[in-house]
This record gives sequence, C-alpha cells and structure tokens, in this order.
Amino acid sequence: MTFGFDSTTDDVVTGIDLTGRVALVTGASTGIGLDTARALASAGAAVTLAARDPEKLAAAADQVRAQVSGARVDTGVLDLASLDSVRAFAAEWLAGHDRLHLLVNNAGIMFAPYGHTAEGCELHFGTNHVGHFLLTNLLAPALLADPPARVVNLSSGGHHASGIIWDDPAFEHHDYDKMQAYGQSKSANVLFSVELDRLLAPHGVHAYSVHPGLIMTTELGRTMTRDDLADLMDKAKASPSGGMPPAKSVEQGAATTVWAATSPELDAHGGAYLEDCHVSEAAPHATDPDDAARLWALSEQVVGQTFSY
Repeated sequence: MTFGFDSTTDDVVTGIDLTGRVALVTGASTGIGLDTARALASAGAAVTLAARDPEKLAAAADQVRAQVSGARVDTGVLDLASLDSVRAFAAEWLAGHDRLHLLVNNAGIMFAPYGHTAEGCELHFGTNHVGHFLLTNLLAPALLADPPARVVNLSSGGHHASGIIWDDPAFEHHDYDKMQAYGQSKSANVLFSVELDRLLAPHGVHAYSVHPGLIMTTELGRTMTRDDLADLMDKAKASPSGGMPPAKSVEQGAATTVWAATSPELDAHGGAYLEDCHVSEAAPHATDPDDAARLWALSEQVVGQTFSY
C-alpha cells in the first residue's frame, strides 16, 4: 500500500502484527509521541511510555489503555536534559526487560531560550541529541538481543537551518540563535541515524530519521514567542518553498514515525531520512558519513563513555 502526506498512524499499522515485539517511545505523554505509542500498542506491541512528568505519563498510559483493548503499556520517568536521569532510566528499564525491538526517540524541544543541560550542553543539542545518544547506546544490548530491531530518531525539516557548529556547539562564543540551535540539534538527529545504522546494521538493527511535518497542536512549540513565530514565517517566505508547509494532524504527523518503525520495505534503506511515509533526502551537512562519525566521537566525549559494536 502507498502512503503519503495525508496518511495517519491507523492507516500505517493496518495489517501490521507486532505481537511479541517490545517498543519504547520517548516524549510519549502528549502529541505525536503519545499517538505513536497508541498505534504501536494497537498493533500488538508492548510499549513503554517515557517522559518527564509522572502525572502526565500516568494519564497517557490510561488513555492508551482506554483506546486499545488489551494494551500492554508501562511507563518510566525520563529527563533527557540530565544524563543522570538517562542512566537511571536505562538501568531500571533493562532490569525489567531483556529485549527491545522498536526504540522511538521522539522527545524534543524547539525555540527554547538560551540555556544548558545539567552537564553544560546547549539545551536543544543536549536534549534532542545527546540525551537520546546516551539512551540508545545504553539500551543497545536489548536492541541487539533479538533482532531485527529499529531505532527511529525524530528530526525535522528544520535541520536545514544549521549543520553542526563544530567549533562552538554550545554557543559559548557565538550569538545565540534559537532557529540555528534547533537546526543544529535536528541535523544531529540525522547524522546520529547515519552512523548508528552503519554500526548496528551488521547486527540486524537499523536506524532512521524522520521529519514529521508541521503539527501545530503539540507542545513542541510551547516556548515559542510571537516574535519567534514571525521570524519563522519570514524565513519560510524567503525559502525556495515560498512559505510555511501545510499543517498536519497529530495522527498524520506520527504516521511517518510508525511507518519507519514497521514498514518491511525499509529493510533496504537503513540510515535513511523519511518524510510523508517516503524515503526522502536530508541536507548534505546532515548526511555526510565523515561528519556522522565525527559527531559520534563528540557525543562520546560529552557523555564520558565510548561505545563499540
């Protein structure tokens, strides 16, 4: 079946059987993360919902159970802006699970004011990339335990705004720009997928990056000001597209994520950048294999841990 811009999560999982498969979705208490978790559960997967707020998590899990008869869901508190929290979550999760088939690194922030994670990373880079980098590698033994498995990293068309600022990723010596900071983190998501797939594909684990599209009803843009929105629209008007893309519903926005996690046709496209339920093409600065390896080394330095496969 052919899917596209208008496809929803329910369209994508029709006919998919995930019975016996284990999934984990970050940022799953609201928005496209929650609908991703619901869709995977509806296809039979056992799903862990991970997010920062335990009350929102409990409500999200209840919502999935109400929508999906017999849903197998559990929850875990995870703050990606704290590597201590990432390590604690991973240790607790691995204590209760011996295998993982679908890891969806969905959580993220956008247009946040200048700030740092607990370890001193610029907030977008640390939350959107570094936290997920560490989480994925800590959970790698479970991903490798029962292949095939997949990792889906939520990127954005916003990655076109900036590649990795190699000499100053934390904006310590450059004027801070919210769009550039967000773009850098989203390029990191694509580069991470490229290198992760290179390392893990021989072991039966593929990685993909996803552009979900423009979804106006999620909490991703909760820190955006009116000036930020005006600036974003001005940049969109000046781009080759000539304006903002059409908006999607949450169910349409999550469809490419679920397609990335489940589509058999993607077995031959490890490391790919996906949008509108199709294999697409990211900017050169986000797909260069040498830069992907360079980012991996930088990320290991930041987390203080090396990983080899």
